[in-house]
Amino acid sequence: MADYVRGRRATWEATARAHVLMLTILSPKRGLMSSRSQNRWLGSADSSDSRRRRTGPSKLARVALGLILTATCTLLFAPLAADGQRAGSVPKVGVLGVPPPDDAAYRALLRGLQDLGYVEGKYVFVLFRLGEPSRLPELANELVRLKVDLITTFGTPAAQAAKRATGTVPIVMAVIGDPIRTGIVTSLARPGGNVTGVTNLGPGIATKRMELLKEAVPKASRVALLWNSANPDQFAHLSEAEAGARLLGMTLHSVPVRSGEELDPALAAMMREHPSVLLVTGDTVLQTHISRILAFAAKRLLPTVFQLRENVEAGGLISYGSSRPDLIRQAAVYIDKILRGAKPSDLPIEQPAKFELVINLKTAKALGLTIPASLLLRADHVIE
Repeated sequence: MADYVRGRRATWEATARAHVLMLTILSPKRGLMSSRSQNRWLGSADSSDSRRRRTGPSKLARVALGLILTATCTLLFAPLAADGQRAGSVPKVGVLGVPPPDDAAYRALLRGLQDLGYVEGKYVFVLFRLGEPSRLPELANELVRLKVDLITTFGTPAAQAAKRATGTVPIVMAVIGDPIRTGIVTSLARPGGNVTGVTNLGPGIATKRMELLKEAVPKASRVALLWNSANPDQFAHLSEAEAGARLLGMTLHSVPVRSGEELDPALAAMMREHPSVLLVTGDTVLQTHISRILAFAAKRLLPTVFQLRENVEAGGLISYGSSRPDLIRQAAVYIDKILRGAKPSDLPIEQPAKFELVINLKTAKALGLTIPASLLLRADHVIE
């Protein structure tokens, strides 16, 4: 949209220069027209010129002026005709995922598209299909039947369901863990097929979280990891956390949860292991019940470490991970590129360029913890 506006402005400027050039060529005296003559040509009411005999433009001038006006109309209104053609085929973008406790991620996608000129309902139609993981295959097939131009997925189960539903409709993964481990693509640099997008993982991130929690809670020796065993992507978190625990001399207790119904029994069983810290992944199912998890930890004075900044803003202690809004904005850029003709197979899967450390000092105070100054200095954001 911004390129289009700049193009229109350049067209106006080019047309104005053409007018000046043509008027100069048509000048009867040595090919140069004075400013007074230009005013007379343009109909200026100059008092000295009004006493002179007014004559209309020559036949040659009239013909030249006609050519200028014709060229101007062609340059200025041809883009409008193209816009009219585009308006007749507004693209349809399907969105597939699990409903979160709030719609911040989906609103971020709409904002990202709007920043690129895609006003929802005017220049793009967005069809949301959100449901529990078991319904995602059915919802993916529905989007294909609706003949959407592109499917955007949130989470690994949604990406897998979309890929099984179609091998031709482009798929952009807005939020995904490890698409190689889960078999969605074979390469980040060359994903191939009809799938591309953005991953929120980087090498060693889960291990880095373990290091940060050990620095924040030096006496921590037993760490509980809350993760979704029904999400294939989550096994990467488990293996990295286990490696980090061994490296730091801590014991890791795995707490798998596949649904909201399993959450309370799993948390109760976890407490029998007397964990020092609770580590929580960014899995969509867990995020749907994040308020319950935070309330449980706060009641038991259990420090929490998260993947998502939003969880710390809601009351968690520490988070370390990529910025979800930034990832979603990049997904919107990929949607724009594909709608303009790019092939998903030619777009490498983007990895985060930056990871944020967020610390909630209010939560630390409630837990009776003193966060080391060295850790606070490294934080990207501190909630006081």
